[in-house]
Amino acid sequence: MAELTGGIPSQKKKKPWLGQAAPPGYVPGLGRGATGFTTRSDIGPARDVSDPTDDRHAPPGQRTVGDQLKAKKPDDDDEEDLNDANYDEFVGYAGNLFSSGAYEKDDEEADKIYDGIDRRMDERRKQYRERRERQKLERFREDRPKIQQMFSDLKRKLITVAEDEWNNIPEVGDARNKRQRNPRLEKITPVPDTLLSRGLAQNATVNSIDSRLGGLNTPFSGGGESPSWSSPAGELDMRKIGQARNTLMDMRLSQVSDSVSGQTVVDPKGYLTDLQSMLPSYGAGGNVDDVKKARLLLKSVRETNPKHPPGWVASARLEEATGKLQAARNIIMKGTEMCPKSEDVWLEAARLQPVDVAKAVCASAVVQLPQSVRVWVRAASLESEDKAKKRVYRKALEKIPNSVRLWKVAVEMEESDDARIMLARAVECCPHSTELWLALAKLESYENARKVLNTARKKIPTDRHIWITAAKLEEAHGNCASVNKIIERSIQSLRSHMVDINRDQWLQDAEDSEKSGSVATCQSIVQNVIGIGIEEEDRKNTWMRDAESCITHKAYECARAIYAYALNIFPSKKSVWLRAAHLEKSYGSGKALEELLKRGVKRCPEAEVLWLMAAKSKWMANNVKDARTVLSCAFSANPDSEDIWLAAVKLESENNEHARARKLLEKARKSACTARVMMKSVKLEWCLGNLEDAKNLLDEAVGKYPDFAKLWMMKGQIEEQMGNIHPAAIAFNQGLEKCEKAIPLWTQLCSLEERNKRITRARAYIERARKKNPQNPQLWLFSIRLEHRQKTKLYESLMARALQECPSSGLLWAEAIRLDSRPKRRTKSVDALKKCDNDPHVLLAVARLFWSEGLHSKARSWFQRIEKLEHSLGDVWAFYYKFELEHGNEKQQEDVLRRCVQAEPRHGELWQSISKDINNWKLKTKDLLPIAASKVDDSF
Repeated sequence: MAELTGGIPSQKKKKPWLGQAAPPGYVPGLGRGATGFTTRSDIGPARDVSDPTDDRHAPPGQRTVGDQLKAKKPDDDDEEDLNDANYDEFVGYAGNLFSSGAYEKDDEEADKIYDGIDRRMDERRKQYRERRERQKLERFREDRPKIQQMFSDLKRKLITVAEDEWNNIPEVGDARNKRQRNPRLEKITPVPDTLLSRGLAQNATVNSIDSRLGGLNTPFSGGGESPSWSSPAGELDMRKIGQARNTLMDMRLSQVSDSVSGQTVVDPKGYLTDLQSMLPSYGAGGNVDDVKKARLLLKSVRETNPKHPPGWVASARLEEATGKLQAARNIIMKGTEMCPKSEDVWLEAARLQPVDVAKAVCASAVVQLPQSVRVWVRAASLESEDKAKKRVYRKALEKIPNSVRLWKVAVEMEESDDARIMLARAVECCPHSTELWLALAKLESYENARKVLNTARKKIPTDRHIWITAAKLEEAHGNCASVNKIIERSIQSLRSHMVDINRDQWLQDAEDSEKSGSVATCQSIVQNVIGIGIEEEDRKNTWMRDAESCITHKAYECARAIYAYALNIFPSKKSVWLRAAHLEKSYGSGKALEELLKRGVKRCPEAEVLWLMAAKSKWMANNVKDARTVLSCAFSANPDSEDIWLAAVKLESENNEHARARKLLEKARKSACTARVMMKSVKLEWCLGNLEDAKNLLDEAVGKYPDFAKLWMMKGQIEEQMGNIHPAAIAFNQGLEKCEKAIPLWTQLCSLEERNKRITRARAYIERARKKNPQNPQLWLFSIRLEHRQKTKLYESLMARALQECPSSGLLWAEAIRLDSRPKRRTKSVDALKKCDNDPHVLLAVARLFWSEGLHSKARSWFQRIEKLEHSLGDVWAFYYKFELEHGNEKQQEDVLRRCVQAEPRHGELWQSISKDINNWKLKTKDLLPIAASKVDDSF
């Protein structure tokens, strides 16, 4: 045994890697320079994204599997990379050499300093960089403009193309091939019945042998007989198929033909072509699943609580909305059985049923609900004849005699005599209905109406409308003296019955009385209630607001009564007298205005404006003598008043009494000399052509009042008119030394230099003016127009600077819109309206823009908007009148002229240049407007 054991040779120890698979990516002989290839078997199967990465052969320190996970590597994003390949001689290492060090406060301060230096360096280069980018963008837009901008001018010219020219434009050739240009229509031929029956017979099977073939002998294909294995089993009746199709069509149409009103909602003729008519109404915005859920929910509501009327009504309306009208009718009729005392269910059933069935439904409803007014009214509405309706209403009144609604609709169906009889019965059944009492009073005679109203006051002592109706009745029959007594008694009676006197309600009743023609009642109501519930210190302001509200509502008599009452309380308040005078001037008569002003000057003799209005009213009535009398009385009351002196001078000069006007001015210069008096004296001599006398007066005037800019302007203009250009410039410069804030004086001097071709001096003066008067849009506007008239591009930069300095100036925005190119004007208009929405100059520019584009209705609406916003701007009226002359009718032109005369405009660059012209010093507004319209530049 030992020998056997010792004789066995010991086995050689095997290597542990023998028989194992090679590691991934292993290429035999790669270490000694051999090359190989890798196959799918070497790579292994495909891996999922979620599988861990097998990077056992990754460089040391970067493995994600194995024992190295036990020693976690610290996460350091800013790891130092000191490789020579990452080094640059100028910049150094790309990484942070000191990232491992602590970030201290000194480091933070140093970083802030370096960041500040970087920002400063960036700001120094920012202006140059932005200018370069802007120039590059402009060159790019010039080289490659948009197609819309390239053809915008050509599109605009299309409005001038006539209709014949449009028709003569040749058609564009068709580039398609011949088959596409001339498609062959498909020829559809109706198939005969014999062909259909033959096709059916070919597909049929037979179980008998044709006797003609003589057994099972089958002829060859070349023989004369054809096989008869497919003989027809029976004839196809196409007539019955057509009838069945028509029957099915009629059934589908009948399902949707009946609506609530009994009319068809589907056109049978267009059924096949208009399939949308068969879609339910909910299909446009609803969902089928939602409808099913709602139907199931409402069914649950009906089953759990069958006595709940809203559930039945909602279910019926759901079925109606989905197009199932018959189902809706069935549900609602079931609801009437379950809820016989529900008014809503019966009314819904009557609405869904046809007219004949609805009448039966209403008959059943009045049996169940004899006291329901709505059911009776619905039943009456189903009747087509007035006689049947009256019968229904009378039956309803037998059941419900105290229903005011039934009495009202029943009375409306009757004639006057029958209505009076019914109303007499109605007030007995409904004694607390004010409407029935007032209706009866209207139908009765005067004496009977008074008795009816007296009875009504006893029955309803807390209603004010009965008292007001009684006052209107007395006024209508000429008893105006009784009106005020009735209103006073009404207030006392209502207070005795603890009724609160609501001042606003009574004023509204006064406005209603005025609209109905009862002026005395209106005035009496105002006098008796205007002072109720107002504190003593708030009376004046409150009454003025009430009067303005009445004027807004076009209740002018109410406003007149309020002013009359306020003047009795405040007889010495000039503002109240002025408001009352403006009311009479705008909406009253000339006689009423004169009477009011006559009383006003007696109460307020020191109010110069009242004297002037009184004199002007006399003058406008062509009564110059009375106007002089009024002004003489004004002189006695206000001997040192400058306005009264100048008004007297204007009255005499307008009536060609120049000698009297000159004497008045001499007296005024001696007794009440002012700068305006001197100016009017100079202007009178200037208008009369006495230039030397005007210059002498100007020398005296500028010596007395050197800081009055208008005197220097007149002196320069007179010198220019006489041809003395240099003295005119000296006069303007002397005036600017004294009045450097006078903007018109600067513009006059610059205009003088421009007219004499001294553009450089004009630029220097206007720039000096802008420095003396910063943020002044008028000076910027003059500079921009000066450069534009010289046809230089400098005006664009000036416009940009002007809008930066004056961003809310309507003058500058309007000029910017005008000077911009046509495609950009609308955008510029939008920007202007955002910056200054209600500026009249911007609105005028927008109106002119619509005018130039041919949108006349829009342009007219914008002109009207400007008129309401600023009616004293004469330029607006000039453009508006020119627009109506070109695109309006004669009535519109006269209307604009009339409103302009009423507005009396005094402002505007164009308007003042015409109205202040010496040659037009006698012209009125109606004469100045056509001149201004003729000088309007309508090119935009």
